[in-house]
Amino acid sequence: MRSPEPPPLPEEALEERFLAATGPGGQNVNKVATAVQIRLDVYALRLHPAVFARLKALAGSRMTADGAIVVTARRFRTREANRVDARLRLAELVAEAHIAPVRRVKTRPSKAAKARRVEAKAARGAVKRGRSRPILD
Repeated sequence: MRSPEPPPLPEEALEERFLAATGPGGQNVNKVATAVQIRLDVYALRLHPAVFARLKALAGSRMTADGAIVVTARRFRTREANRVDARLRLAELVAEAHIAPVRRVKTRPSKAAKARRVEAKAARGAVKRGRSRPILD
């Protein structure tokens, strides 16, 4: 069951820092801090306990002990692109936590289905026995 659309991430719950990035960019990498690190204060979102538990499990090591999720984006060469990428990944993570897992309903095979299975196994065994060498006494 999917819950209603998760609320947008409030700006006061986000904190951005720009870091020196590795990877493509040439000399630019050494001069400009293009990577972005966003911290989301999960407690400021006031999530339902079940959603909070799913978010904590999904975030894994990205969640700190003080209840903040840290996402770092350094895929692109520009600050703006990395900023959009980090915010999008964070929003997707929170949206995924709002989706409740579908519970599996346990089923049992019927007596007739069990009997058919046993008969099929016996028939298959007879075919295999027929392939063996004949016993000469």
